[in-house]
Amino acid sequence: MKADRSSDAQQASAPLEVVSLVSLGQHPVSGRLRRAEQDARALELCLALERQSAPGAVSLSAWHATGSEIAPGSEQDQALRGYLGMGLESLTLVTPDAPGADPLKAVDSSLKAADSLKAADQPVIDVWPLLVTRLKQAAPQLVVCGGQGETGEGSGLLPHLLAESLGWPLVEGIVAIESCDGAHLTALQALPRGQRRRLRVKLPALVSVDSAAPAARQSAFAQARRGELSSLASGELVRDAQAEAFGVAPARKRPKRLKRIKATSARDRFKAAAAKAEGGGGKRLEGVSAEEGAAEILKLLREEGVLR
Repeated sequence: MKADRSSDAQQASAPLEVVSLVSLGQHPVSGRLRRAEQDARALELCLALERQSAPGAVSLSAWHATGSEIAPGSEQDQALRGYLGMGLESLTLVTPDAPGADPLKAVDSSLKAADSLKAADQPVIDVWPLLVTRLKQAAPQLVVCGGQGETGEGSGLLPHLLAESLGWPLVEGIVAIESCDGAHLTALQALPRGQRRRLRVKLPALVSVDSAAPAARQSAFAQARRGELSSLASGELVRDAQAEAFGVAPARKRPKRLKRIKATSARDRFKAAAAKAEGGGGKRLEGVSAEEGAAEILKLLREEGVLR
């Protein structure tokens, strides 16, 4: 009985292990690499949780999964140091088990030697198996990441793949982490029209951050230079055969989108939630056939300029 009580006390005094997953972002105008906007907001929520907790109650670490070597001073190195400038002492690079040289160099040397190599033929490394292996080894209680990446496929499936592989609950659209007692997490989730919902989630859990979360702090140059990027091998190199078969083409102009309300303050969220639809030209359809409903939807899309 005494041994059980001592083990419970030791577990209660252990710090909460929190991992923030970060990725390389891309500026929408210049195309230069930078810290990803949503991942930076996720790290900001983790830093806020660490600040509002008791000293030593939260152990925060940031991970970046990569299948290729990141050279010091490279554009990738400069972009990742943007996260270090937010107040981190180190950032862990989760890499595959490849002793010696760059992992990508050992994938297919014949492809590397070809002078006329197309962009679609470049070897693509799947990094989520590396994260699954590392998360099983480290066993953190909370994993926080952005909802969608700015480089690569940008499909937003990474949180779902990790949660499914680990068997953890996944909560999307988080804008604030209110408290975490080691067994449960209390957070605010963004809903349409600026509304919010308070959720209580059992740990371990994985949460993704919405773009309505508080903006990340400015990266300090001196702290970014002092921070350390350390590599940690975890798992085998896995090629993404499906991504390698994708066709890459220049982006075309997208069709016009319907009006979307973006509320940042509490006053704007209340106005958006209480406001009525503008124009009064809407029509409520009840008891109509599928053909009539489809015709009305098609008419609306043409009026909004989505279809021409």
